[in-house]
Amino acid sequence: MDLYCVMGNPVEHSRSPRIHARFAELCGQQMDYGRRLVPLGAFAEHIAAFRHEAAERGDTARGCNVTVPFKFDAAALAQHTSERATLAQAVNTLRFADDGGIHADNTDGIGLVNDIERNAAVPLQGKALLLIGAGGAAAGVLGPLLDAGASRVVVANRTVGKAVELVRRHAAIALRHGAALEAWALDEVPGSFDVVVNATASSLAGDAVPVNASVLRPGGLAVDMMYGPAAAGFMAWAEAHGATARDGLGMLVEQAAEAFEIWRGVRPPSAQVLAEIRAELAALAAAKHPAA
Repeated sequence: MDLYCVMGNPVEHSRSPRIHARFAELCGQQMDYGRRLVPLGAFAEHIAAFRHEAAERGDTARGCNVTVPFKFDAAALAQHTSERATLAQAVNTLRFADDGGIHADNTDGIGLVNDIERNAAVPLQGKALLLIGAGGAAAGVLGPLLDAGASRVVVANRTVGKAVELVRRHAAIALRHGAALEAWALDEVPGSFDVVVNATASSLAGDAVPVNASVLRPGGLAVDMMYGPAAAGFMAWAEAHGATARDGLGMLVEQAAEAFEIWRGVRPPSAQVLAEIRAELAALAAAKHPAA
């Protein structure tokens, strides 16, 4: 059996096993995908253990997804790194080669772009876009957002120096596409935007949205990279100020589809799986809070 997993801490909440199991079923692929909780500071050892344990059973570990806080550890571990992962300096997808080598990629950005353009039906070409945050999540998506043709991209962060560094690292891509790329402090962002993406942990912490509502254009799209209850505050804020709100579930499914194609060479029907998972979550919510 070909084995895959998601590694993180925490990881019990991850929907990746459900998503990849459904991809495999729909694409006729024989594989097994699980979760592995990795203690802090022990990522490399757990990668080695995963591969060794699989071989001991006569199976083959083929790859893994990497979630917080190990995306930088994964980047350091790989012998071969894609251009987008190199730019992001963070990795969420590892592929284990037959020669023992580790190939690294970052599918977060293209997953976000595909969700916005395909599932939300909002083309990014020529759009003004605000990216809130300058950490690993933002770094993983900035390059693909620029590649998608946004005409202006502003990176806003509480520590403006981190936004400046992220912009500097992506300056060549912006120049190639003729895009204006700027760094600002959260409370100084000028203008309004067609698309606003929240890549901070503010939703997860239950904090207030860190920018002024003036950044939202009426009818624009506001995306939180979190999903479920964690995204509820940001989405409510966006809708209250006239924007269309979207959570990060579509991004999760689309980045998983990219990883699946890297591993298996087959493109899974991501839109179908996204619709199925949204229906499952709606049914669970209805069961917890039945109508009076």
